[in-house]
Amino acid sequence: MTGTLIRPTQTVAETEVFFCPEESHFYSHCLERLVFSQCDDSRLIVEFGSGDGSPVINSLVRSRCHDVIHGFELNPSAYEVAQSRVGQCNLHDRYVLHNKSFFEAAPTDADCLIANPPYIPAPDNQIRMPLLHGGVDGATLTNKLLTLNYPRVMVLVSSYSNPLGTFECAAEQGYTVSDFMVTPLQFGCYSSEPKVKNWIAKLRDQGQAFYTDNIYFLAGVLFEHSSVASVDISDELVRVMTAL
Repeated sequence: MTGTLIRPTQTVAETEVFFCPEESHFYSHCLERLVFSQCDDSRLIVEFGSGDGSPVINSLVRSRCHDVIHGFELNPSAYEVAQSRVGQCNLHDRYVLHNKSFFEAAPTDADCLIANPPYIPAPDNQIRMPLLHGGVDGATLTNKLLTLNYPRVMVLVSSYSNPLGTFECAAEQGYTVSDFMVTPLQFGCYSSEPKVKNWIAKLRDQGQAFYTDNIYFLAGVLFEHSSVASVDISDELVRVMTAL
């Protein structure tokens, strides 16, 4: 995972907010193509982990979608930054932010769930930025989101975070892969931390991580429940994500 830490304006607490331009831009483009391009202006969309809000904001500004997105962000500093940006773009009626736990407060009747969940794998969260810890295999939060029974789920999936386990979890929950986008990313300061990199190497030995010395793949995946899906390209996605 690439990325830097930015400090918000002086009106925000000193807590650092994670910011990764490469991931943010990719997530934004995935939202435009995989989610917002299919909008009918009547859907309710929920987002796990809004962060600084920039991916959704940039997508909404560029698209003609008028669906309402409810974003949930626990980090108060990130929430304040996102709220400020929503106000600057006059998007309060389309992007409603909540400084609450997604699992406790998110509507259960939404048409689609979107997320770029933490996916750094490590034996524990004692890493450079604990909020990026995605569990032992990096897929814990991603897989949990797939158990919430939303008709559609668009999440980012890393090739070094047990992607096959995530695809298996999705299938068990009745999801198929309707569409996806993939981009190569270089290892950044968080994924290159020795504790993390050594752990990822162990996952590779176990067939749970796929990468080269220089890059890994990050995929934006649209999972649709079999009750609404019209195609299934899961096999194609598996071939791409395990190609490294």
